[in-house]
Amino acid sequence: MSESPVYLTQSGLDALQEELDYLVGERRQEIAQQIAEAKAEGDLRENAGYDEAKNAQAFVEGRIRELKVKIHNAQIIDESETPDNLVALGRRVVVRENGYNDEEVYTIVGSTETDPTNGRISNESPIGKALIGRTAGEVVRVEAPAGEIEFEIVRVEG
Repeated sequence: MSESPVYLTQSGLDALQEELDYLVGERRQEIAQQIAEAKAEGDLRENAGYDEAKNAQAFVEGRIRELKVKIHNAQIIDESETPDNLVALGRRVVVRENGYNDEEVYTIVGSTETDPTNGRISNESPIGKALIGRTAGEVVRVEAPAGEIEFEIVRVEG
């Protein structure tokens, strides 16, 4: 079974690799030490420290598997492959909601790097889907839980 590509910026891939390195190296060692210390305390059936360490170990091993898959399937976003004025992965988009003067800035990223509080929206989100492939000056409509929202694309930045 083929995995789908994981769209990442280079900095996003670097962050995943850094997290993986930490978990495989330092964090695994910390958990192994916690398990050893808990085992040294004796009876494991009623040892909360042992249970906690084993749960942490299971979480870390799951996260390591997840990170390895994402890194293996990473497709680096190359902004140079699309025209400068076209909304695409990795691009910053300045939009203005219809009826408002304030501009909002979004960076279109893959779902792994999504961080809406910092303006990083997924290409799979309703707004991201509506913006992808459009150019400055276009008006896009987004179906949101509160109803339809209309945005004008003010400009697209590399």
